[in-house]
Amino acid sequence: MKLTDLAAQVLRHQRSTPDLIAEALRQAIQHGIFTEGQSLRQDEIATQFGVSRIPVREALRQLEAEGLVSFHPNRGAMVTSLSPEAAQEICEIRLALETTALQLAIPQLTEADLDQAATILQTTEQTTDPVQWANLNWQFHAALYTPAHRPRLLSLIKMLHINVDRYIRLQIQALDYRDHSQQEHHQLLAACQQRDEKQATEILQHHIGAAAQQLVEYLQTAARPSQPLLDSPILQKVLQPGKYVKSVV
Repeated sequence: MKLTDLAAQVLRHQRSTPDLIAEALRQAIQHGIFTEGQSLRQDEIATQFGVSRIPVREALRQLEAEGLVSFHPNRGAMVTSLSPEAAQEICEIRLALETTALQLAIPQLTEADLDQAATILQTTEQTTDPVQWANLNWQFHAALYTPAHRPRLLSLIKMLHINVDRYIRLQIQALDYRDHSQQEHHQLLAACQQRDEKQATEILQHHIGAAAQQLVEYLQTAARPSQPLLDSPILQKVLQPGKYVKSVV
């Protein structure tokens, strides 16, 4: 897939808005069409979409707010790089927000909500596309959190997912990540079906913590091979050996 393909998808809507352009650029970053540190030239992007620079600039500002793009003097917009420290902080925030959302949602979960989550898991089993897998991963978690009826909380959680989703593709390719994650998804769904808030919260904590440890160690190895591995007391607290599905790192 190329940026021209994503641009064509936007243009088929017959309306070139900043939101649509931002979505196409977001997908381009997730697919690796734009890589870390790459300059995003507004003129070239505007030409691809057949628009002026104004909606492109607005779209890039949206991505800046999501942490995917940063602006630099004399260099313009560039795709951001995720540091091990930033990844660790994001996952620590996810722990707090997502466990809160789940605890609020469990009493409100309906059979339809649970069926939707189960269907998403089934679809996830059948996909081999890392980007699609990342999208389904978010859809599964959103299906369990949405009944909390906290739209602002859900929006914050989604933004944090967007910040790390582009690295899931690398995790799936470089680590035995997918199978372990799916097992924990099934365990989480089972606890929600039983309306066991304590068990569900513990599983979610371990799920996020294990994924965080894998991601941070992966980034540390790629960026600074001699850097000490993850030492966050917040994340280590929920990573109890032998509990639920073991981390593969």
